[in-house]
Amino acid sequence: MKEWMKQDTRINGWDFEYVENDYDDKFYQCRGEVMYDDDHDEMPEPSLWEAAIKLEDELTKAGVKCEANHSEKGWVEVTIYDK
Repeated sequence: MKEWMKQDTRINGWDFEYVENDYDDKFYQCRGEVMYDDDHDEMPEPSLWEAAIKLEDELTKAGVKCEANHSEKGWVEVTIYDK
């Protein structure tokens, strides 16, 4: 992963924090409002989710294996996988 990728970034107005806890625990994270789908399951804000997908696409095009996902409390992450 290139050094310029190891920093916080702004995508579509959302600020993603770069976190590196260990050599195999690297990700970008951002938190939005807690929202719910029709089944009352938590989901990310649509514009935040779109930003996470855009970040995933940009990293993938740069050769980084990654995956956008979301968890509870409005958090989205783009997890970086080592090759």
